[in-house]
Amino acid sequence: MILFIALCLIGIAIAGFCAFLIFWPLSLVHLRDRHPQIHQSLGEAAFFSPNALYWLLSMRYRQVGDAAFTGLATPAALALWTTLGALVFSGLMWLWAAFFPEYG
Repeated sequence: MILFIALCLIGIAIAGFCAFLIFWPLSLVHLRDRHPQIHQSLGEAAFFSPNALYWLLSMRYRQVGDAAFTGLATPAALALWTTLGALVFSGLMWLWAAFFPEYG
């Protein structure tokens, strides 16, 4: 049962990653078009840049003050948090099943 839940969490991680792939590029294009100084501060390859992803995860994007951008960046941040959280919990459940097979 534990491994089934871990597999369901992998599905949730995939869904979160798909949502991230939709909203994060839209957010970056919005920054490029309307806030070029912020877009340049994130770097040229901001899609997978650790600094840009940390900026997104730490919710510093709210300092931009653009409601349209916040409306795109908030789902991207939630999707990335969902992906990371589901992968972490799935890994913990897999470890639980590996070390305690009587519960798996």
